[in-house]
Amino acid sequence: MSERADAARNRAAVLRAASRLFDDSAELGDVSMDDIARAAGVGKGTLFRRFGDRSALLSAVYDERLAGLRKAIATGRPPLGPKTPPTERIIAMLDAIVAFKLDNRRLVLAIERLSGGGPASLYDAPQYTEIHGLVAELLGELGWPQDVSWTAHALLAATRIDLIDYLVTHGGRSGRSIRADLRAYAGRLLGQQK
Repeated sequence: MSERADAARNRAAVLRAASRLFDDSAELGDVSMDDIARAAGVGKGTLFRRFGDRSALLSAVYDERLAGLRKAIATGRPPLGPKTPPTERIIAMLDAIVAFKLDNRRLVLAIERLSGGGPASLYDAPQYTEIHGLVAELLGELGWPQDVSWTAHALLAATRIDLIDYLVTHGGRSGRSIRADLRAYAGRLLGQQK
């Protein structure tokens, strides 16, 4: 069943307003559901019926922002898309994930905090299981001699938002240097296996 036109407009307005307010706020926690409803031009009841609560709204904003990257990985052109050799594609995906997280650092940190940040919530999230499965599949195509699932987890661990945030905030690292080091690391690791 397709979404009614007015419901689709309201949803789009809420996501635009929430995204803008989250980006403009000093702290995401300072943005209230009232603020979002007012900025979107919808009633608070509409907002809660559509999204339920703040964490669901944050997740919807995150999913919308992530949609372009997911599409590029699923069906896009090289180096992210399916016609890319496995090693090059894995490295490009890791790099793109880190770039996305750097660009959306506060939002991704908030999502992780709201989900409890625990292993079950992180590793069972649809976005994570999707990318983990693809990295494991690509490792299999390479003939990776170790457990492909474990290796995929190990590679993806370097893209965790808590690590990236720590390196930027406390380690004085630039996003560019983090990305370059991850590409070099993954290239050395994967280059050992032909």
